[in-house]
Amino acid sequence: MTTPRFLQIHTLHSYTAALLNRDDSGQAKRLVYGGTSRTRISSQCLKRHWRTAENDPHALQRLAGYVDSFRSRELVTEKVIAPLKGRYSDEVVAALEPAFQKLVYGDKADKGKKSRQTLLLGQPELDWLAARAEEIASSASDAKAAGKAVADWIKDKNFKAMAENTALPGGLTAALFGRMVTSDPAANIEAPVHVAHAFTVHATEAEDDYFTAVDDLKKDDDDSGADTIQETEITCGLFYGYAVIDLPGLIANLGGDQDLASRVTYNLLHLIAEVSPGAKLGSTAPYGRADLMLVEAGDRQPRSLATSYRKAIPHDLSKAIEALDKRLKEFDEAYATGEERRQMCVEGQIDGIEKGSLAALAEWAAGKVKEAANA
Repeated sequence: MTTPRFLQIHTLHSYTAALLNRDDSGQAKRLVYGGTSRTRISSQCLKRHWRTAENDPHALQRLAGYVDSFRSRELVTEKVIAPLKGRYSDEVVAALEPAFQKLVYGDKADKGKKSRQTLLLGQPELDWLAARAEEIASSASDAKAAGKAVADWIKDKNFKAMAENTALPGGLTAALFGRMVTSDPAANIEAPVHVAHAFTVHATEAEDDYFTAVDDLKKDDDDSGADTIQETEITCGLFYGYAVIDLPGLIANLGGDQDLASRVTYNLLHLIAEVSPGAKLGSTAPYGRADLMLVEAGDRQPRSLATSYRKAIPHDLSKAIEALDKRLKEFDEAYATGEERRQMCVEGQIDGIEKGSLAALAEWAAGKVKEAANA
């Protein structure tokens, strides 16, 4: 039996009369695959809902060892400089901000908020910056002294300095989904969790929903008819989703904590299966759980099973499972890569693979993390 390096997670999710992920025109996102237009959910949309599901029993925020992070263009303004205001002179505080903005956001940071990258920083990094700002502000006699002190201090400082003595400098979000910092490539964090765009296994099913709103306070002599008339698009779909966890990469990003990596994997499988993306919650209730989740553990380069649906099939779960089963057997015959597999399936199953509950599947996947750590 090989030591697992990768966990591959395949899902089939159903949604009805929803608008899960919109483009810049307000319509459902799409892609053309195999000559057929499909409805799409971007990987960014999926990841955001998984990482912000704070009230879910398996929320990442509930894990012991969770480290928070924040994504913004205003991290320095809100988390480093704002706490100093009212405690030190306005002139001293104003003298500190440009240097700290440049340290975090790069040379163009002083051109204003719009010139900055929307950056992800972990709570340990923000605490370190805030502590340094406090030290300088408390020892500066005036704005000139503060400006000189921060300019001298900043010369040899970078993201590496912020990361010292902490296992999760960028927080758990960065440890899972990575981080890119254009102002300091050394601060980049490689993502061990790779997420594909989900798409419908069938052609796009959509219609324009014409709706009205009536003014409850309208008097009888007012103009008749609706007060508001609008249209929005709604779609239905059976989506194929795919994600990969690089187990050594995950363990390394978590400071070598294999127990935390195992618990993160357990929770992440629940989030992938149970947390729905989607806007317009009040008018569409876009909640669905995975009809199928297939997890594979192996040491060879991952491969998606998206080609099961290169040719669009009918919107039918049993046919989608059949197509997935067929392509899996074809890959096995051609490559014989020997992955171990488990599945959770609400209806039917893929032949020859042990079937169980989501909790059992997540427990099995979490065990593979420890196998990888102990290899």
